[in-house]
Amino acid sequence: MRLTIRYINRLLFLAVVAMLTLTIVACGEDEEDTPDVVLPSGLTISVVEDTTTYGLVTVRANAANANFYTIIFYDKNKTESIEEPSGVAAYQFTTSGTYQITVRAHATAADYVEESRSVTLNFGQPGNNGNPPTSGFTSPMSYQNYTLVWNDEFDGASLNSQDWNYEIGTGNNGWGNNELQYYRQENTTVSNGILAIEAKRQFFNGSQFTSSRITTQGKQSFQHGRIDIRAAMPYGQGMWPALWMLGESISNVGWPRCGEIDIMEMVGGSVQDGGDDVCHGTAHWADASGARALFGGKTTLANGTLADEWHVYSIVWDNQKIRWLFDNVQYHELNVSDPELSELRNQNFFFIMNVAVGGDWPGSPNSSTVFPQKMFVDYVRVFQ
Repeated sequence: MRLTIRYINRLLFLAVVAMLTLTIVACGEDEEDTPDVVLPSGLTISVVEDTTTYGLVTVRANAANANFYTIIFYDKNKTESIEEPSGVAAYQFTTSGTYQITVRAHATAADYVEESRSVTLNFGQPGNNGNPPTSGFTSPMSYQNYTLVWNDEFDGASLNSQDWNYEIGTGNNGWGNNELQYYRQENTTVSNGILAIEAKRQFFNGSQFTSSRITTQGKQSFQHGRIDIRAAMPYGQGMWPALWMLGESISNVGWPRCGEIDIMEMVGGSVQDGGDDVCHGTAHWADASGARALFGGKTTLANGTLADEWHVYSIVWDNQKIRWLFDNVQYHELNVSDPELSELRNQNFFFIMNVAVGGDWPGSPNSSTVFPQKMFVDYVRVFQ
């Protein structure tokens, strides 16, 4: 019995030794069969800002032995991480600033090399350094045989909601003119007695620009009288500021049957009939067939642009004529006594102030256009 037990114990011992030997050999074979991970090398990165789509940045990365790439864009309030085998990825920032971009070249998900770059985006400096002019023409608070019936001197800290509305969005087909901006309330400010409407190069809700459009529709409207608006314009290719009026009947009859009186428009840049030094005054109405009819005039500054100083844009309007004045000098006149022009003399009109960007008349901004831009309004006054 003892010999048998010894024999069994020896067999067990030999079995354990054999198993340990096999385990050691197996482990050795695994180590030899698993190659070392070869990390990517020679990582190169290019960061390019798109010149036509504002804020769009394209990153191109390349490295030897890279199986895929992760491109990480650190925006102000979020992080966008894009995994891309080609090493090419794009991201659109919406505001000026300096941003970090990190690129990882991967051998595996856990094995990679990385490098970072920074990109500075400057969407431009404001015209007039973002400040209203300090000089220019002004007009009186009274005229002989006229009474001041309504005015806004913009003396508060915000737009008066009892007088003004904000129109938001892109309207119909870019407000009917293929304009490029998205109108937002945030682009209108009031301070130090000045209304400012700011056009920005800013990606928002699918548009590459933002601005503001305000109206007095349903709150303040007038028929006949003298209207003075003291304002300073933005400038540059693609800028289209306007101070104008529409007939209150637009809700019922639409445009152009409601009539339109453009107290002033400026079409920036080097476009036909345009320029930063040209003030346009125009009326629109519906002819006998219902199609748009218009009659306009213009005046050109001797020197400088409409952004350099304050100017007063005026109409004097009765049931016979509309006269357009620039700094109290008449430059255009329309006889509205014709029955076809009845919408221009027999109803109230409300105000609209806006800065459009692009559109059928001015065309799009180009590389010379400075953003942001501001239209400043010192006051609007109605005398009857």
